[in-house]
Amino acid sequence: MWTAEHRRAADRRGLRYPSDMTEAEWALVEPFVPPARHGGRKREVNVREVINAIFYVLSTGCQCNALPKDLPPKSTAHDYFILLDRDGALQRVHEALYLMAREYAGREASPTAAIIDSQSAKAAQKGALDWTR
Repeated sequence: MWTAEHRRAADRRGLRYPSDMTEAEWALVEPFVPPARHGGRKREVNVREVINAIFYVLSTGCQCNALPKDLPPKSTAHDYFILLDRDGALQRVHEALYLMAREYAGREASPTAAIIDSQSAKAAQKGALDWTR
């Protein structure tokens, strides 16, 4: 059931795009972003904007070539997506948010039971974003 608190938390007004992170969301995600590499040039890209670009593609389903001009280029978003995936940062963010959601709902951190539907298991496909379009 939606409460006034839920509506305030889900309100995306005031953001450039509905997929952009709020300050509170960025505060949760930022610790999982790997630091810049030592040596070489200083990181010039705004990592928050890069993650906003990744979320834009994920939420809209648009082709990467169709990213709005005020977001980082497709190549930058793709490079960071691969970096975050290989580093395990995406998995760690998912696990942390999953645990927080369960605790917020008043449940134990780990589920105690699971049901697998054989029809759903057969139909499940594993894939990745197609950044070549």
